[in-house]
Amino acid sequence: MSIQNYRLALIRPVLFVILGSSLVLTPLSAQWLNTPTAGAPRIDGKVDMQAPTPRMPGNKPDFSGIWISDRTPEGEETPSSVDNLSSSRHMASMGVDLPEGLPYQPWLIPIVAERTANLAINDPHIRCLPDNFLRAYGLPHLLKFVHTADILVVLNEMNAGYRQVFTDARPLPDAPSPSWQGYSSAQWSGDTLVIDTIGVRNDTWIDWHGSVITEAAKVREEITRLDYGHLEIKVTVDDPTAYTKPWTATLKQRLVVDAELIDEICLENEQFVERMKLE
Repeated sequence: MSIQNYRLALIRPVLFVILGSSLVLTPLSAQWLNTPTAGAPRIDGKVDMQAPTPRMPGNKPDFSGIWISDRTPEGEETPSSVDNLSSSRHMASMGVDLPEGLPYQPWLIPIVAERTANLAINDPHIRCLPDNFLRAYGLPHLLKFVHTADILVVLNEMNAGYRQVFTDARPLPDAPSPSWQGYSSAQWSGDTLVIDTIGVRNDTWIDWHGSVITEAAKVREEITRLDYGHLEIKVTVDDPTAYTKPWTATLKQRLVVDAELIDEICLENEQFVERMKLE
């Protein structure tokens, strides 16, 4: 068994408890099912996921919509429904596509190994704390993008989280107060929205292995809406405290239509940590 498969095998029980409970026990009626998404292009009633990219006034791409990680096998038609919500390949390891994995600084290597071995028991997600935006892209929870000319707001159904990306290219603060989502300023490069983020909290987890970014991190996202139903997000992390060199991952998202966000409040009945103590 490869190291990657071994780690995934260790992590699956945690995924089942946390992700399974949130997806299975949530009443689907909360999603406003069977309410057609306004303006969705359809062919014979079926959403055309390859239709042209929607655009805002001024002809810039409009990222508005509800998104989830896209794991559609190559050659298959991308679903547009809320069924079979998938987690990203990057959920367990943000470095899954890098030949040698993430380039951890020496101090971080044993920490990641320990977090993997103990099934991520101290994971902020398990303890119902907010998910950083990088991690949110890979989890099987819907993200709703609300996009205007001045701001991109990302609503995370998990614990009613949110993120603000100001699209006026405003200068980032010189001395940010560290926060869960950091400070994000964006500008357009053609049809790609380039977002620069600083000021995240130390030890902010970005995957189930316990990889982190720190207050020193500079994160750049390059988001492109390829067509009506697909987003591609190229993420570059430059964090000399946690990594020996900058690294890049490409995250794919698919559009979900005819549905709405679920009310998933983990804190109302969080019992996982106590159960782990008993075991």
